[in-house]
Amino acid sequence: MGGWIRGGNVKVGVGGTVEANPPQSPLVRGEVELAPSPDKGRAGEGLDSKNFAFLPYNKKLTQLARENRKNPTPAERQIWNKVLRSRQFLHYKFLRQKPIGGYIVDFYCSESRLVIEIDGESHAQQVDYDVERTRFLNSLGLTVLRYTNQDVLQNLAGVFEDVSSRFEMGIQADPNHEKSALAGRRC
Repeated sequence: MGGWIRGGNVKVGVGGTVEANPPQSPLVRGEVELAPSPDKGRAGEGLDSKNFAFLPYNKKLTQLARENRKNPTPAERQIWNKVLRSRQFLHYKFLRQKPIGGYIVDFYCSESRLVIEIDGESHAQQVDYDVERTRFLNSLGLTVLRYTNQDVLQNLAGVFEDVSSRFEMGIQADPNHEKSALAGRRC
């Protein structure tokens, strides 16, 4: 029985015949340039590296992000299960509780460079923090959309419509990012 000789360029076939190795794939020949993933930084995965850079993150936040994924707020659970999970939203892949820089964002889509934040009651007391956080995320080329827990829990169709319309417009951040993107709107 024949088999490939490890590290060799030939295969010894049945009856001792020698066959050349089959052509190698472009990846093995080194013709394909590998680039870091915009999400994980692993070579060869993710999007075109010419348009998307690796997003820095604090590795110490990884465990906290896992815990946050295990214990979502009711609003996060609802938008995840009914809108964003399993490429339900226009076939885009969203990640939950994604560490970026020194922050953990609620939802992130690398294809569109979009961050969706669901703000609870505590965000009313941390407006300056949210402004700085949004400024940092924008500096990485990310668009940040903010919705309140109330928006998601009581007007999920309006949230869906707002995010959809922003995709149609090429995704533009709300200029008044410390407030909900749906403030005053009812759908």
